[in-house]
Amino acid sequence: MFSNRYIFIYSTVMVIIVAVLLSLTAMLLQPRQEKNMTIAKIQGILAALNMNATPENAEELYQQYITTELAVDQNGQVTTIYKDGKFEMGEVRPFTIDLKKELYNKKMGSPFVVPLYIAEVNGDTLYIVPLRGTGLWGPVYGNIAFESNFNEIAGAYFTHDKETPGLGAEISTKEFSSQFIGKKIFNDAGNFVSVKVVKGGISTLATGQQIHGVDAISGGTITSNAVSEMLKNCLENYIVYIHNTITI
Repeated sequence: MFSNRYIFIYSTVMVIIVAVLLSLTAMLLQPRQEKNMTIAKIQGILAALNMNATPENAEELYQQYITTELAVDQNGQVTTIYKDGKFEMGEVRPFTIDLKKELYNKKMGSPFVVPLYIAEVNGDTLYIVPLRGTGLWGPVYGNIAFESNFNEIAGAYFTHDKETPGLGAEISTKEFSSQFIGKKIFNDAGNFVSVKVVKGGISTLATGQQIHGVDAISGGTITSNAVSEMLKNCLENYIVYIHNTITI
């Protein structure tokens, strides 16, 4: 029979060995995990441009079409310009901005910055805004692309972590995101109205308002409302920049 002392020492040694092995495994896998996260983020940005990038060609397409990354603060001022792979202003690359953290800073009334991507596609300038919000069971997020007037939507991409399959999870389908193409976030007076996901469908909206809405997901009211709130909360951060830079 082994003594209690032997069992204790043996167990302690095994725990240490397992902990060391797990730590080494995590360290070895971390670069690959970070790479995968970067690729997924790039694919989401390109998806808003209606490009189906693969893990193999995502970085190449990004370098080809995304010409400029900007960081825009709460006053609409550009604090960073990262263009053609180098800094023209600032030191923190906009692609690496933690949107979750910045939106929390906004909620708490603290200074914040948000990223903005500028693409050149077939001679046209497009603007891509990253999105993040809170769904029924977890975060919802995505990207939305605008035409050169930064008003009309050129493409959209939405995804989630834990929304209900067949209901809220439908925001990740092409059928849902394609509804946003052609919609506008400013009204005829130039006022920001965002785009709403409408329960009961846009046919219930007043005349002239359908250009600012899309049909909600049947049975996914909470997630649909979350998308509406996400759009308003994220897009309003660029209003001052848009009015200072672009004629609506």
